[in-house]
Amino acid sequence: MAGTAARALAVLTCIDSRIDPLAMLGLRAGDAKIIRNAGARVTDDALRSLILAVNLLGVSRVCVVQHTNCAMVDCTEEEIRARIEAQRGVDTAGWDFLATTDQLATLRHDMALIEQCPLLPSDLQVAGFVFDVHSGALVPVDRL
Repeated sequence: MAGTAARALAVLTCIDSRIDPLAMLGLRAGDAKIIRNAGARVTDDALRSLILAVNLLGVSRVCVVQHTNCAMVDCTEEEIRARIEAQRGVDTAGWDFLATTDQLATLRHDMALIEQCPLLPSDLQVAGFVFDVHSGALVPVDRL
């Protein structure tokens, strides 16, 4: 198996254990590059991985997949910080957990970050989806 993405695809999705990225998309090992973080957010590190995948590993399509019932959605940074501070007894100031109260706006914003990155080609195909953890449905998100 080659180190490139056989289907020219990179998938950015959440760390949620209910998500099996390859099965979710009907893929198998070697088909896609998989990037995971809490909330499926386009962070500096996720963008770094995408830049490498596109420029060095055969990726020409990017799929950003958030999901229903995500712990990072429908809450604020302050709420996340308070929960962690209560559990750990430490100050969380300076940490950005990227919580959101508007999942679709956040997903569209993150897709735009990929499209606007100067280290990625302007013709890179970028799509966004929300995976329903209960039904298994993968719902495309429009750009409007």
